[in-house]
Amino acid sequence: IVDGEVWGAMTAAAGGAPLPEQLEDRLAEVTELAATAISNSESRAGLARLADEQAALRRMATLVARGVPAEEVFAAVTEAVGQLPGVDAARLARYEPDRTLTAVAAWGRKTPVFPVGGRLALGGNNLSTLVFESGRPARVDSYVGVSGPAGAAGRESGYRSSVGSPIVVERRLWGIVMVASTIEEQLPADTEARLASFTELLATAIANAESRADLARLAEEQAALRRVATLVARGTRPQEVFAAVANEVARLLSVDVANAIRHDSDDMVTLVASAGELIPIGSRWHLDGTTVASIVLETGRPARVDNYAQLPGELAGELREEGIRSAVSTPIIVEGRVWGQIVTASRQEEPLPLDTEERLVSFTELLATAIANTEARTELGRLVDEQAALRRVATLVAEGAPPTKVFETVTREVGILCGADLARMERYDSDDSVVGVASWGSDDAPGLAVGTRFSLEGASIAAMVREASRPVRVASFVDAQGPIAHEAQSLGIRSSVGCPIVVEGRLWGVIAASSKSMTPFPPDTESQIAEFTELVATAVANTEARTELAASRARIVAAADEERRRVVRDLHDGAQQRLVHTILMVAQARQALQPQPELASEFMVEALAQAEAATEELRALAHGLLPEILTHGGLRPAVNSLAMRTPVPVEVAVSVGRHPAAVEATAYFVIAEALTNVAKHAHARQATVTAHVEDGTLQVRVRDDGVGGARLKGSGLLGIADRLAVLDGQLRVESPIGGGTLVAADLPVAG
Repeated sequence: IVDGEVWGAMTAAAGGAPLPEQLEDRLAEVTELAATAISNSESRAGLARLADEQAALRRMATLVARGVPAEEVFAAVTEAVGQLPGVDAARLARYEPDRTLTAVAAWGRKTPVFPVGGRLALGGNNLSTLVFESGRPARVDSYVGVSGPAGAAGRESGYRSSVGSPIVVERRLWGIVMVASTIEEQLPADTEARLASFTELLATAIANAESRADLARLAEEQAALRRVATLVARGTRPQEVFAAVANEVARLLSVDVANAIRHDSDDMVTLVASAGELIPIGSRWHLDGTTVASIVLETGRPARVDNYAQLPGELAGELREEGIRSAVSTPIIVEGRVWGQIVTASRQEEPLPLDTEERLVSFTELLATAIANTEARTELGRLVDEQAALRRVATLVAEGAPPTKVFETVTREVGILCGADLARMERYDSDDSVVGVASWGSDDAPGLAVGTRFSLEGASIAAMVREASRPVRVASFVDAQGPIAHEAQSLGIRSSVGCPIVVEGRLWGVIAASSKSMTPFPPDTESQIAEFTELVATAVANTEARTELAASRARIVAAADEERRRVVRDLHDGAQQRLVHTILMVAQARQALQPQPELASEFMVEALAQAEAATEELRALAHGLLPEILTHGGLRPAVNSLAMRTPVPVEVAVSVGRHPAAVEATAYFVIAEALTNVAKHAHARQATVTAHVEDGTLQVRVRDDGVGGARLKGSGLLGIADRLAVLDGQLRVESPIGGGTLVAADLPVAG
């Protein structure tokens, strides 16, 4: 009996006479001495073993205190626990998030079946699974009936029994220390307690290593973030910031792929930066299946795929072919909207770490800031450009520029401002068609023909605007029908945006911007174009008003000229003829009455004189209305006649042929009014009148050497100016004090 337990037995035997009765007592004395000897021996062995164990723990503690790499601590601890009584093999393994076990250290009297780096799935009835599920030490005293991959590996190694103790690091189950025996005898009962001493050291070593790794990783991550933040603060181009982020993420997270993508539409994305792949920047593709990018696009939240092996979809299949095993993606949120995302992917067996999403968020926030800053600068620049363009067009409208110039300018400004390849302005006709009134094209895109008429049948911006009377857009002309759609297809146009031009409540026309790019126009394109349509409407309304005013003036002038001609005809054919006839009759009466008394002759003489005076006055009146010589002879003889009647000497140099009656009458009245002012107010010694045609313009000049000081205020010159305006002519008066006067009139006569 050693320490209260039956250690063994002592026996005595004889071949002859029976043994003495006192032998039991004698044996009892001997067994007590044997028990003391055995106890002393076991105590010494226990002390030695305890000393060895404490020495091993001190060595492990020294390694931990020195901060040696965790891999060295793992190997030393595994070898140390392999020296425990009855142990033939020892293993240190880490539990993975996907319920697998990875060997990080192994020791055995023979080559271990389960080498370092090997992985086994948990499950079944085995030591690794028992510790994982319970979080407490466990043992297997017999491998008969043990199941699961870990159990099968134990049987292959010849294990008969095993003991495992959990490694708990900062309250989380990190892994397991396991020892095993290949002999029939079970491992000692105190094996679990002995392993616990080593697991505490392991937990400390792992925690220290993780802290150092976390600190180093944090420092490296902060340095990377500072580098990117510096680029953002400097206003670096977004493309450079995207590339920097992709490279920093790939390096920090040790991933095989780091891409930044931009969302273009509901399922279309564009690659804006890449690290680790040879996909060209600018590549576009549709998202499908259950890739991380698809999940982020749908939910707007970070997403991960830990194993692409079983995921459906063509894109997931392509990723599997590229060897991608797991991926994590985080959205880039700019001012509340999901602008794009950073996608990371790995070809390693292990899924990406659980903190990958959190680490990516810091970079997406910097990207969001860079994008927001760039968009703000772009928006400000675009606003400045838009306001400048609007001012240019408004200036043209205010100056009364010809409509064609306004149309061309607006169309060009809209095309450039919207980043379009083509821009076009069209006017609606009453027969369900449109006519191009202005066109613009970028350097590599020819403009559409001005003056071309198109039917509104089929798909087109013009047809949609006419039907809806509001801004519209066509996302794609593929498979569209109709003459305008066919022209768009032939020019490579993919999408268009158009706005109506409404003039005084009626739909006058449409402005459209078109693009050959797959990228659609921004959402605010319609509002940009609408700003210009209001100016176009004003220009059209002003032009129509001026045209109507000019037509009204022309009708008034034509009616006045016709009235003058009628008065002249009436005077010539009526009163003047009768006065001439009266004069002739009075002359004949005077001749007949010559033998008669003197009194009758005196009355006849007086009557004749009055009739002749009336005739001269009527002739002068008719001449002032519209001289017959102008009507029948043209401007040159009419001006010569005016000069002859002017009391101031007039030199005439009129070298023009016949022109329309309105032009000749206007030029005549300019000269007549100017010569009248010369005679009445100029105190001039002489005057000159010139008239000739140059560059399609009849240029009339009346100059005198009088006192000057004439102003365009009198009713005569103002009336002449109004008459000139009817024919798109201009009047200019130059009359410095003491420098004479120049009256200049220009009338367009081309064609």
